[in-house]
Amino acid sequence: MKLPPADSALGRLMASLPRSGRVEWIGVRPGRDEPVIECDEVSAETGAGLVGDRYAGGSGKRGVTLIQAEHLPVIATLAGLDAVHPATLRRNLVVSGIPVIALKGRRFRVGDVVLEGTSPCDPCSKMEEALGPGGYNAMRGHGGLCARVIDGGRIRRGDTVAALQAELDLQ
Repeated sequence: MKLPPADSALGRLMASLPRSGRVEWIGVRPGRDEPVIECDEVSAETGAGLVGDRYAGGSGKRGVTLIQAEHLPVIATLAGLDAVHPATLRRNLVVSGIPVIALKGRRFRVGDVVLEGTSPCDPCSKMEEALGPGGYNAMRGHGGLCARVIDGGRIRRGDTVAALQAELDLQ
């Protein structure tokens, strides 16, 4: 999707994130099909990802995955479940209070770490097994965001999530 010019009316609206968010949950995925490990804090390495996560050291575009806390009840409802635990969805960070998809193409700070939103984090076919019949479609549009680590450091549960600048970084 090509983003509108930053100086256009739509570009200014898309760049406006007046409130910050908060990290509600952290998890790392040590390997494919291995259980997610819930953490109170995690180290992020520049260009690599989260220490202990299976995507650490890869291309970096998927170094950290984020999902909207407010979307968890929506996903559960659409999948016909009472609730969905964050580990089931295999994302690294559950964030509340800020629309994570609005961080696509932007740099933002999470705790000590600077991330850059690279692409939507679409669900994989494993969500059908994890959530039951219809689980894949329940997550469509609610999968969150992939990000790369620009400046490493620590991310802790309760840390603030905030956009770094008003204009969109990638167009």
